[in-house]
Amino acid sequence: MIWRSPPGWSVLTRLVSQAVRLLVISVGRLRAPYVDDVAHYAKLLGRYARLEQIELRDSERVAARLGERDFVSLLASDGDTYTSKAFAGFLEQRRMSGRDLAFVIGSAHGLELERADHRLSLGSLTLPHQLVRVVLLEQLFRAHKIIAGEPYHY
Repeated sequence: MIWRSPPGWSVLTRLVSQAVRLLVISVGRLRAPYVDDVAHYAKLLGRYARLEQIELRDSERVAARLGERDFVSLLASDGDTYTSKAFAGFLEQRRMSGRDLAFVIGSAHGLELERADHRLSLGSLTLPHQLVRVVLLEQLFRAHKIIAGEPYHY
């Protein structure tokens, strides 16, 4: 299979995008109606990045699934918030570092990690953890479109 980068990507960005993995770890099982949306955005994101999704039954197993060199971003209500363009900039900085980027979504009861490099908030509203996964994948897709110089409003 030949990987083709989107138009507008520099040679360096193409090389890094092939090497860096996006990992989304979610505590709890994904159920309808969110399954189709997650699959949709995972497919769209597959054009731009290597995405791996892991579902865990309980939060005690999260730390064991994180790589030693992963940049870990914990989804949390008190985390940093971004505009879509600023999130694309954050993502591009992480990708240029060459480290895999792991996003961790806790259960409905939340999650604290001993090791987190960053805390990300998708807004001040409380969202169901399954919906957070959909929104995160959509924003990762949108950020990659911004990085590639493609239209991202539709």
